[in-house]
Amino acid sequence: MKSTRLALLLALAAALSGCSSHVPAPLYDPRALPTGPLGDSIAYGYAIMVKTHHLMKPYVRADLTCADCHVAAGTKPRGGSFIGTYARFPQWNKRAHRVIALQDRIAECFLYSMNGRVPAYSSKAMVAIVAYIAWLSRNTPIGATQPASDRYIEPLPSAAPNPARGAALYAQRCVKCHGVDGQGLSGAFPPLWGDRSFNEGAGMAHIDRMTGFVRYNMPYDAPGSLSLAAAYDVAAFVLRHPRPHFAKNALVQPRPLPARYF
Repeated sequence: MKSTRLALLLALAAALSGCSSHVPAPLYDPRALPTGPLGDSIAYGYAIMVKTHHLMKPYVRADLTCADCHVAAGTKPRGGSFIGTYARFPQWNKRAHRVIALQDRIAECFLYSMNGRVPAYSSKAMVAIVAYIAWLSRNTPIGATQPASDRYIEPLPSAAPNPARGAALYAQRCVKCHGVDGQGLSGAFPPLWGDRSFNEGAGMAHIDRMTGFVRYNMPYDAPGSLSLAAAYDVAAFVLRHPRPHFAKNALVQPRPLPARYF
C-alpha cells in the first residue's frame, strides 16, 4: 500500500515537474542578472526603459517612455522588441547614409521619439541602455537577422487610408487611454500628438510603422483585435495632427573626456 502511494506521489511530482519546465522564464528577470556593477548597469538600463521621463528628464521633452514604443521594455514580439538587436550592429543606416553603432541608434530615439537631446555615449545612462539591450540579446548569434515573426511593419493596404473612419475607431477604441485630445495620461499613456509627443522625424511618425504597431499592440487591453485596414485608418487619423518639428540642423556635442578615461 505504501509503495503504491509512493509511486503515485513520484508520478505526480514528475508530471508537475514536466509541466513547470514548459513555463517560459521571463525575458528580463532581475534575479538572473550578473552580480556587481554589470548587473547594476543592466538593471539601470531596464529602469530607464520604463521610467524614461523621470530618470532622463534633461534629455527628453516628450512625455513618453521607451516602453511606450518598445512594449514590455522591449521584450514583446512585434512590439518593438530588443531581443537580438545588439547582434545586428554595427549596421548601414539609410537615413544617416553611414554605418552606425547601437549608440547611434539610441541617440536617434532621443532626438526623434523623445524630441530631446543625446546623452553622452560614455555616460552611465547610455552604457546602461546598451548593457540592457545586450543582455536581452545574449542568446542571439552576432549578425543574425530579425525573424519575420518579430516584425510589425508590413505592406500597407492598396486602398488609401480613411482618416474619418480612423477618427470613429479612435473614439471607440483609443479615447479611454489617449483621450479625446490625444494627450494621454502622464505616466501611464503617451500623448499621440501635440507638443509633448514624438516629433515629425520619429519612426512612429511614418504611417507604415504606426500602422503595424497599432495592429499588433493596440488597444492596450486588446492587442491584435484591429485589422490591418482598421489600424491603417487609425494611424492616418493620428498622424494628421500637429506634432513637434525636428530641428535637423541642431548640433549634437559629445562630452569631452580626459585621455585617462580610456
